Amino acid sequence: MLRIYGNRRLKTLPGLTTRPTTSRVRESLFNIWQGNQSNCHWLDLCAGIGSIGAEALARGAASVFAIEQSHEACAVIRQNWQTVVQPHQQFVVYHGKLPHILSSFNGQQFDRIYFDPPYTSPIYDGVIRSIVDNHLLSPEGELAVEHHPSWELPPLPLGLEVCREKIYGNSSLTFFQVRSFDNV
Repeated sequence: MLRIYGNRRLKTLPGLTTRPTTSRVRESLFNIWQGNQSNCHWLDLCAGIGSIGAEALARGAASVFAIEQSHEACAVIRQNWQTVVQPHQQFVVYHGKLPHILSSFNGQQFDRIYFDPPYTSPIYDGVIRSIVDNHLLSPEGELAVEHHPSWELPPLPLGLEVCREKIYGNSSLTFFQVRSFDNV
């Protein structure tokens, strides 16, 4: 069992098929984004068991969408989110592979996007480009990418910039935002 905000318990999957975000990284993420969860729209990519999305719902997000390629994990995400969702909140879980599924969001934008693929995955660059190409990040929003500290940042698509980086042992978070061309 995993616990989130409000001492709520989440179901996990047996074995090593998913790597839940550590409580230290999850707590740091929500401390950084403190005060910005209420009524915002989240996208949780490579959602695993949905701990990040569950935490966002528990802290007042208006909606949380997840994309996960494991059918078993999608079932666990739905169960976990159902235990924390309030009547005024919405959640949707998509079963599929990234970055292909991102193009189906048809202009929908998110205030917070969390991307946590397996650290050795080759999809970082393609997913980040797809987020930018499909305008998924709202102008005031942020994208957080969890990765190993040795990860080399790919060339950034036009319009995206790094706004902060944090290292937590064997995990790192790099935060991106849409670049404002008004100040250039």
